[in-house]
Formats: sequence, C-alpha cells, structure tokens
Amino acid sequence: MSTELIVTRNAAGVVQILLARPERLNALGVAMVDELCREIDRAADANLLVIRGSGRAFSAGADLKERRTMDDAACWAHNRAINAACNAMEALPIPTIAAVNGLALGGGCELALSCDIRLASDMASIGLTEARIGAIPGAGGTQRLPRLIGVSRALDLMFTAEPVSAQRALELGLVNRVFPTDQFDDEVARYIAVLASRAPRALELLKRTVREGIAVNMAEGLEVERLALNAVFGSADYAEGLAAFAEKRQPNFQPRGHR
Repeated sequence: MSTELIVTRNAAGVVQILLARPERLNALGVAMVDELCREIDRAADANLLVIRGSGRAFSAGADLKERRTMDDAACWAHNRAINAACNAMEALPIPTIAAVNGLALGGGCELALSCDIRLASDMASIGLTEARIGAIPGAGGTQRLPRLIGVSRALDLMFTAEPVSAQRALELGLVNRVFPTDQFDDEVARYIAVLASRAPRALELLKRTVREGIAVNMAEGLEVERLALNAVFGSADYAEGLAAFAEKRQPNFQPRGHR
C-alpha cells in the first residue's frame, strides 16, 4: 500500500484520511488519487469521515509536476480520477468534514467543497486558482462553489484566481468555522466528538433529507421531510433518546449498520 495516505478508524466509527505528501503540499498525484478513491469507498460503512492534510497544506491541488509529463489522454484520466474522488466524497451517506489546516488550492479546494462541513485553521488559504495557468476548475468547482456562496462571489474568486484567507472564507460562507492554528487539532477533535455522539442513522437521514429536499420546490421538500420522519418515530434510537432525556443521561445510540 502507498504511504501517501494514512487512514485510521476509531471505536466510534470515525474514519480519518490524512493526505501525507507534505513535501509536495499534498498535491493530488495519480497514485494518491487512486488510493483516495478506494478509501472513500471503504468509508461508506463508517459513521463519519474526516479528511485533512499533513504539513502546511490541506492540498495544493493536482500535481502539476506530474501533469507536465502527461499526454492529453493521461491528463484527462487524471482529471476524471480527481473528479471521481470528489463525487464519491459528496455521495457518501455519512457526514464528511474537511479539516483545512493550510493551503487548499485548485483541486484541493474542490475536494474540500465536496465535503459537508469545512473547518479551517486561521492560517488557511483557500481558492480555485486554475485561471492562473490557463485552466478552469475541473473537479466540480465551477458547480459546487456557486451553489455554496452564490454565482457572483464564486465568479469573483475564479476570475481573479486569488486564494482568500480563512477569515474571508468564513465571511463568504466557504468554510463553516475558523479556529486558531495552535488550537486547530483540539477544536477539530471536539467538533468530531460532538457529531460522533449523535445518532449515526439520524445524521445519515438528515443528510439525505436535506439533499433531496433542496433539489425540489418547497412543498415537495416539506413532503420529503414528512416522509423521512417515518424512519424516526418508532425507531430504537428515538426511543433511546427520549429515555436518556427523561433519565438525564447520555444516550447510547445504535451504530449505522444495526437494523
């Protein structure tokens, strides 16, 4: 197995994927992307997935050093692989978190955009910088970023191809929270612990209901929500939650795989 990814899974069902090419700013090379796709698929039975980078970057994007040695067909295949990784991340039924510890540029930014939640260090720098080299985002950035922060703001970031600070990313809605660098690991761990304490099947249902609901009009979305409640009332987790509330204790929810 490659050493370009370090993957761990704890007893709470939290999978963490660490991009481990710090000498290349965790650039998304062919080998790393292939392995990343496999690990994302393997995480489908987890309760929660966190992806982060080693060193001073989350990911600087596609490995342009590798790209210079590729013919057109190889470049296209590499792009499709990065796109597949982002699409697989977005399609996971579980909550996904990008812990953006530093630079998140180009494809690295697109990978973060494919996650549900983005937590950033105050030293992070984030952007879709492809126009600098005569390219455009090719792993979902042109579609995910406008849906997240609005068309005009997204075009501004993509036209200028200038990364923004973590604080500006927070103002734009590009990241959810910003933590001081010296507290980043602890704050991310605390956030993960909160999500890991919730009912895994409820979080899965929440994600599916929101995604399905925003794809239709309000009336249809409300019906999606109403139907989703059928999976809540009468469930073991709901009964446990009510009992724990009455008994003033922490609930003991069932893992996702339990039926």
